[in-house]
Amino acid sequence: MSDVEKYIARRKQTDPEFGKDFESGFSSFKIGVLLAQARIEAGITQEELARRLNLHESIIIRIENDGSDVGISTLERYANALGKKLYVEIQ
Repeated sequence: MSDVEKYIARRKQTDPEFGKDFESGFSSFKIGVLLAQARIEAGITQEELARRLNLHESIIIRIENDGSDVGISTLERYANALGKKLYVEIQ
């Protein structure tokens, strides 16, 4: 376990609010990273994706940097524009 992971684990134990906020923020970050990776793997630029979705490039950048406010319909359109399918799983 790295020093950062140890720090996060310690903070989660001593500060429940930190733990809740951290998990929420980390999930949003992961969504953005997954979307950016899918776009890059498809060989599509942010500019091209924005054109396909009829959005401004700045919106694509925001989504890929922080996936916290992305709706399911936008995720579906994003995936379709990359020639992919969206799957949602609840565990």
